[in-house]
Amino acid sequence: MWWIYALLSAAFAALTAIFAKIGIKGVDSDLATAIRTVIILIIAWSIALYKGSAENMGALSKTNWTFLVLSGCATGLSWIFYFKALQVGNVSQVAPVDKLSVALAIILSAIFLKDPITIKSASGALLIIAGTLVLIF
Repeated sequence: MWWIYALLSAAFAALTAIFAKIGIKGVDSDLATAIRTVIILIIAWSIALYKGSAENMGALSKTNWTFLVLSGCATGLSWIFYFKALQVGNVSQVAPVDKLSVALAIILSAIFLKDPITIKSASGALLIIAGTLVLIF
């Protein structure tokens, strides 16, 4: 089932790039990111409240809070730089380079989470890195 969610994530990420490129025309990329973030905030909280998930906030540990806050900061910075890149670059170049995050996540997960690096995951990461370099140069 996880792969269905991952495919949906990829599809919506692709739409994000297209919609964002159209939406930021003539708009400061930081303002565009702020507007987008408010929409995401409304949607995420609506879902959490609808499902009753918000009731579990009191059960979150300090570690949960710390790393969720760090993740939020990383996401925010990622969006700011992504929108800036989209504003000055082509979607066909920016979106694939942004996906270098997949290879970086594989490497970082091995270092920090002790996830195993298999031949398959290493090969995939190397191909992503090679593809990114092709697009940049």
